[in-house]
Amino acid sequence: MGAAVTIEAPAVGRSAQASQPSFVGLLRGELFKISRQRATWVLAAVLLCILIAPQLIIATLHSPAVKQLVEATPLQFLYIMAGIDAQVLRIFSGTFLILVTARLIGMEYSAGTIRVLLGRGVGRLQLLGAKLLALALIALGALVGGLAIELLFNLLALHSVAGNFDALTNLNGAFWADGWLLTLTIAISMAVTILMAAAVTVLTRSLAAGLAIGVSFFAADNIGLIFFFLAAQLTGSTFWTQATGDLLGPNLNVMAQAILPARAQAGEAPVLTPPLVPVTGGHTLLVTALWTALFIALAAGLTWRRDVTE
Repeated sequence: MGAAVTIEAPAVGRSAQASQPSFVGLLRGELFKISRQRATWVLAAVLLCILIAPQLIIATLHSPAVKQLVEATPLQFLYIMAGIDAQVLRIFSGTFLILVTARLIGMEYSAGTIRVLLGRGVGRLQLLGAKLLALALIALGALVGGLAIELLFNLLALHSVAGNFDALTNLNGAFWADGWLLTLTIAISMAVTILMAAAVTVLTRSLAAGLAIGVSFFAADNIGLIFFFLAAQLTGSTFWTQATGDLLGPNLNVMAQAILPARAQAGEAPVLTPPLVPVTGGHTLLVTALWTALFIALAAGLTWRRDVTE
C-alpha cells in the first residue's frame, strides 16, 4: 500500500566533505597570494640589488692588491668571496623572509579573513601548515636563486679583477664540501627566521606588531650583547657572558665559522656580534634547535588553542 522513501544521507556528508578545501589547495592559494602582493616583488628586487652589490664593488676596484691575492692564493680568494656571499645572503634574505612571513600571516588577522577561512571548514593547524610550507618554498627559491646570482656575479667580478678564470682551476672537493656545509647553515638560518616571524605574528595577531617585532628581534638580540657585557663588567659575574651563548642571533652569526673546518677559516668574513663566550658547532646547532622548537610550539599551540574573536 505505501511506498518506501530512501534518503541518501551519506551522499550529503560526502558532498560536504568534498567541498572542504584540501591542503594542496590551501598551499596553492597561499603561493598565489604571495605572488600577487606587490610588496613581495619590491622586497625581492631590493634583495637582488643587495646581493649583487659586493661583486659590483669588487669588480670596479681594479686594485693591484686584490689581483695579487687572486694570483698568489686563488683558493683563499674564492673562500673569501664565498664567505662574503654567504653572510650577505643569510642576513638580507632573513629580513626578506621576516617581512613576507609577517605579511602573509598578519594580514589574515588584521583584515579579519582568517574568520572566513576557518568558517569554511579549514583547520587551524592545516592553514598554518600551508602558510609555513609556502614560505619554505619561497625560502628555497630565494636560496637557490640567490646562490645562482652570487655565482654569476662572482664570475664577472673574478674576470674583471684577474682578467681570466684561471683561479677556478684550484677548486677541489674540499672547497665544494665546505660550500655545501655553508649553504646548509644559510638554510638553517632561513628556517628558524621564518618560524620566529610566524610565532611573533601569531602571538600578537597583528600585521603591524608582527612586522615590528620580527624585524627588531635579531637586532635586539645582537645589540643586547652590549648590555650583557656591561652587566658582566659591573657585577664581575660570568653569568652574563655565559648567557650570551644561549642567544639565537649570535649563535646564527657564528654557526658557519664554528662548523666549517680550519681550512675554510681564512676565507670567512668577519663574524658579526658572536657570543661573548666560545661556542662549538654542536652548541650553535643545539641552541638553534631549541629556539626552533620554542617557535613551533608557540605558533602551533596558540593557533590550535586560542579562539579567533576579532
